[in-house]
Amino acid sequence: MKKKKPKTVAFIDMGTNSVRIMLARFDGGRSHTELSRQKEMIRLGEGEFDDNRIKPEAMERAVAVCRNFVGMAKTFGADEIVAVATSATRDASNQKEFLELLKNEAGIEMNVVSGKEEARLIYLGVSRADRIDGPTLFIDIGGGSTEIIIGDGREYSYLDSMRLGVIRLSMKFIEDVHAPVTPKRYEMICEHVKNASIRPVQTIRSFRIKDAYGSSGTAQSLAEIARQVIHKGDESRKSLLKLKDLKQISKLLCSLPLKERRNVPGMNPKRADIIVAGAAILETIMSQAGINELRISSRELRDGLLIDYLDREYGEESQEVSIRMRSVLSLGRKCGFDENHAETVARLCLEMFDTGRNIWLHRQGSGRRELLQYSALLHDIGAFLSYSNHHANSSYFIRNADLLGFNQKEIAIMAASVFFHRRGSPGRKGGETAGLDTRSIETIRVHSILLRIAESLDRSHAGLIAHAKFRMGDKNTVILELECDRGCDLETWGAQNHRDAFSKIFGKKLLIKLVE
Repeated sequence: MKKKKPKTVAFIDMGTNSVRIMLARFDGGRSHTELSRQKEMIRLGEGEFDDNRIKPEAMERAVAVCRNFVGMAKTFGADEIVAVATSATRDASNQKEFLELLKNEAGIEMNVVSGKEEARLIYLGVSRADRIDGPTLFIDIGGGSTEIIIGDGREYSYLDSMRLGVIRLSMKFIEDVHAPVTPKRYEMICEHVKNASIRPVQTIRSFRIKDAYGSSGTAQSLAEIARQVIHKGDESRKSLLKLKDLKQISKLLCSLPLKERRNVPGMNPKRADIIVAGAAILETIMSQAGINELRISSRELRDGLLIDYLDREYGEESQEVSIRMRSVLSLGRKCGFDENHAETVARLCLEMFDTGRNIWLHRQGSGRRELLQYSALLHDIGAFLSYSNHHANSSYFIRNADLLGFNQKEIAIMAASVFFHRRGSPGRKGGETAGLDTRSIETIRVHSILLRIAESLDRSHAGLIAHAKFRMGDKNTVILELECDRGCDLETWGAQNHRDAFSKIFGKKLLIKLVE
């Protein structure tokens, strides 16, 4: 593979409890050098889970840290910032307000990912660090959610994200953070975790798990406390946590008021008020799933962001097809889509996209081109429910399928593009484009008309149109040249019906011509 230009990239993970940054320099291939790794606790989810709104003071903390991290990235000469937000932002009803604040005041474009995508990124980060052979369990406990993954080092078999996080459960069950936690209260937390994790635990037990990993600051803290308190700092116990030790230190932590809990050997004082909830989550899942010990990994979601970035830029090491394409094709096949028709529409869309860009019909780049391809592949997946309303059904499935490899904005763009591929045009406010910025809405306008034309050009599902290319006529006219092997009057007539919509979007008249 041809080497690319060397560059520096910053990877930022905004969780419910902390914001983390990692800076890496790429030499133009898959090899890279880590330059810096920093973390700041912001307690973004503090007070949120009562009404699903991020509090103003939490927003201010997040903006201040992100502003510093952006400045740090600039100091290192970062060419690009890849930033994702997880549970607290994902669940917030005031998400749009928060993202706009981050963009305007911290200069960062934060992308929100689904729970399953969060789990996938964690799996990438943790699993690539060690040689893993056979079904392996990964548990990552965050502030707002806990991710469960099963994989064999080459591919994941199961991904899940549960609304079980240390801040979420501490707010729900621990009224006085300064007091000891009674055995009855701890039992209540464990019972809640047990009920919320029934299905994931059943799945874990259905596999013959050979090994198990725990990641996140909570797991690391619990393991270090066990090493210091029970094993007197034994180095051989580093990065290992046994269930019997976890049960012992859980009792100790519950018995102490916050002031004394902060002084427990191995304790990170900043986690002392939420560590009991973390212990309850980990102890319950391990007990229910029959896991007696965990290897503790220092790798996490931001490491997964780096691996995912490498896979996108330079190709996945073990896969010929990207995770995004695999996810899209999997959804299409589950819905029984006409794969040949979908591929034809995608091919025609991309040809019009490329030739349209060549004549400055639009200014979209490779990232938006890729989204158009996926939208085209999925544009008809709702037809098995109702053809007359298949555009709305398809859009709904795209929004709710937990497509892996995509963030919320990308999914919203694809869903809206598909929704408008039959009729109508996205407005500036509400409806299918609610929460999207102006640039995204303009993307949808372009994609939806290209989808509409391409769909008509394969109206018979016979793949008659070999090529569809835009070229300039006079300054007010764009010509769409069509090449077909045999009679394609139906397709040509169908495309003619979209000339008015084309003119409204691009401000130019559309002429359609058949060429030899």
